[in-house]
Amino acid sequence: MDIGVPLRELGEYDISALRDVILAQDEQAWLGNTYRQQEYEVHQQTQSIVMVFTDGSGWPDIEVRREPGWDVLAEQAVPLMHQILADHYPPGGCIIRAMAARLSPGGVIKPHRDKHPSFHYGHRIHIPIYTNPRVRFMIDGRPYKMVVGRVYEINNQLQHSVMNKGSEGRINFIFDYVPPEHLGQSQTGPARSTQTQGAPRLA
Repeated sequence: MDIGVPLRELGEYDISALRDVILAQDEQAWLGNTYRQQEYEVHQQTQSIVMVFTDGSGWPDIEVRREPGWDVLAEQAVPLMHQILADHYPPGGCIIRAMAARLSPGGVIKPHRDKHPSFHYGHRIHIPIYTNPRVRFMIDGRPYKMVVGRVYEINNQLQHSVMNKGSEGRINFIFDYVPPEHLGQSQTGPARSTQTQGAPRLA
């Protein structure tokens, strides 16, 4: 979403529970879902533990699928996401993507804009989990530093890129929230979720 500035700080949050569960995952967990790497060339040097996801097809009547990462991350991630949303965004929308994303040492996410309509109408929120001083996050030609323990929204309609020149991976938890005014705005109907009964509501 075009938020009028390249990056907006949302404040400090206790990410310790989510950080601990993400860092405890073995390599197989990171390699289990390759959709983003195959579908989006700019993400070829990343690995993901995907909790919920949509490819955005049929927008705005999209299907939000629960992925294997739900069982790993939901207990810690859902309350944190809900707290961030309650503090900064209108209620009644839908979380359409949520994942831990790792950029390999020496890896690059090339300059790009997120073009699909779901990115245009959704807030893209980053929670830094693990980083190093040699990570460079560029938005609209300027470098920005994301600090572990703070939460940020990026303007994904501006050109952005990431370079990890360090010797360790960089990990962010990322989720996309579409506010209620952008759901169900066409004849095809609102976004919907396939989460099973009894699960915590995503938004």
